[in-house]
Amino acid sequence: MTVEKTTSLSDIPGIASPAATALKAAGFTRIADLDGIDWKELSSLQGIGPATGARLQAHLDELGMHLLNPPAPRDLSATFTREHTGTSAPDIKTTATTMTPESFLAELSEKRGAEGHQLLVLFDRATGERPLMWGPSMIGYGESHYVYASGREGDTFHLGFSPRKASIALYGLQGYPRSAALLDKLGRHKTGAGCIWVNTLADIDLEILQELVAHAWGRDPHSR
Repeated sequence: MTVEKTTSLSDIPGIASPAATALKAAGFTRIADLDGIDWKELSSLQGIGPATGARLQAHLDELGMHLLNPPAPRDLSATFTREHTGTSAPDIKTTATTMTPESFLAELSEKRGAEGHQLLVLFDRATGERPLMWGPSMIGYGESHYVYASGREGDTFHLGFSPRKASIALYGLQGYPRSAALLDKLGRHKTGAGCIWVNTLADIDLEILQELVAHAWGRDPHSR
């Protein structure tokens, strides 16, 4: 829904009924009523915690309004270390498998299989490491362990790729000192959360990609 200045606090998504009731009892019925109100005052109300305060502040920001001394945003990022601990959240399904990358690539179309082998040679050369299959379709190099602020943790690969049917996914290559400059010279690609998408290897400069891989491999892993 679109939140406007006159929107009732009880109608805002994510604001639980006890919180809306406590706000109404304190004289706050519309989102605009909170403009300039000190967070310390709101946080003393029953049912009003940091998560509710963050949601309210986000809506106020959209309207050009604000709370005084709003709650600090929670850091939900993960801490990555270059190691394998064997400790993962029980619901994590993407783990290293015993399938070989060569066997996986042999099952792909002729074009994607050939591109996968090109990437295998390139990543091998840039990292000096032999890869593992992670899940059914990702080829990963190195092992990293991550722990989120929530306590959720698991093992993953440091960097890698997946030659998917629609496009090729390249993992773990962004966010390092020279990554942006190298990506500017890479060629036609798209970026997502922790991932670079390439339609075909013919669209990019493979020498730049190898430099990008070597650059990421030489740095400690981080959230992606």
